[in-house]
Amino acid sequence: MSKHKPPKKKVVVTTRKSETSKATASTKKKAAVPRKKGKDTSKLVLNGEMIFNRQNYMLMLAGLGLVVLGLFLMSGGKLEPDQWDPDIIYSFRRTVLAPIAILAGLGLEIYAIFK
Repeated sequence: MSKHKPPKKKVVVTTRKSETSKATASTKKKAAVPRKKGKDTSKLVLNGEMIFNRQNYMLMLAGLGLVVLGLFLMSGGKLEPDQWDPDIIYSFRRTVLAPIAILAGLGLEIYAIFK
C-alpha cells in the first residue's frame, strides 16, 4: 500500500445569494457563439447572420494573392557561390516593388477583416 494519500478537496457551501449576483445574471446578453449549421461548423453566427460575407472572403483572398505575388517577386536569380552581382541582388523589383506588394496585401487583409 502507498503511504501517500491525495489531498482532500475543500468545498465551500453558502446558503444565501447576494443581490448583486442576481442583478448581473439577469442583465447578461448573449454574445456571438459558434452554432452548427449543416456541415460547416467553423463559421460564427450572430443573431442568425454570419459575421463575414462573400465580399470579406474575396478581399482576404485578394490580399493573400498580393502577399504571395510579393514573395514571388522577391525570389529568383540563383547565383554561384563565388559570384556577386549587385544589379540582380539589389534590383528595383526585389528592394522596392516586392515589399510594396507584400505590405499592400497585408493592408488589404486587415481591411477585409475589419469591414
